[in-house]
Amino acid sequence: MALAVCVFCASSSKIDKGYLELAERVGAELARRGHSLVSGGAQVSCMGAVARAARAGGATTVGVIPEGLVKVEISDEENDELVVTPDMRARKGEMDRRSDAFLVLPGGIGTLEELFEIWTARTLGMHDKPVVILDPTGVYEPLRALMTGLVEQGFARAKVFDAVGWTASVDEAFDLLERSQPRIEATPEDYAEAEL
Repeated sequence: MALAVCVFCASSSKIDKGYLELAERVGAELARRGHSLVSGGAQVSCMGAVARAARAGGATTVGVIPEGLVKVEISDEENDELVVTPDMRARKGEMDRRSDAFLVLPGGIGTLEELFEIWTARTLGMHDKPVVILDPTGVYEPLRALMTGLVEQGFARAKVFDAVGWTASVDEAFDLLERSQPRIEATPEDYAEAEL
């Protein structure tokens, strides 16, 4: 079944070129499997690399970019559709609405914000779309350790790890995205700050 896969990834030009190559592999594999791409709409860094590779493989690409970043990130006019939103919140909402699954590559604070919002919503049972972190170099290992500590200290429930797949392999990332995901049912305890 073809999916609209949203890829969250870096926009920095200062990263190691290996991350650009990873984005290219992701775009190529996405196209090979017959999926379409939803991305941040820029032609820079990993965002541009994944979109160019997806298009080269025959995939349809949709870019979603806030008006304020059109010039800064240099919008990718080659997208099959380029959606310009008024702000970042509208951007994330539009990307969410258009996507069936979410793949997170190494990235900065913007990528983390996108990850946390979609991961939180999945943990609380607000959607059942797959969320997968692809981390072949261990960039997100401190995040995994942080989340483990939050669970151990009672700030998060163990089901936080049920809501996300974690892998170092491009093939496995897509295998996880293509699997049907059970809905995580939220309980009143999931919304409570502390046990009573």
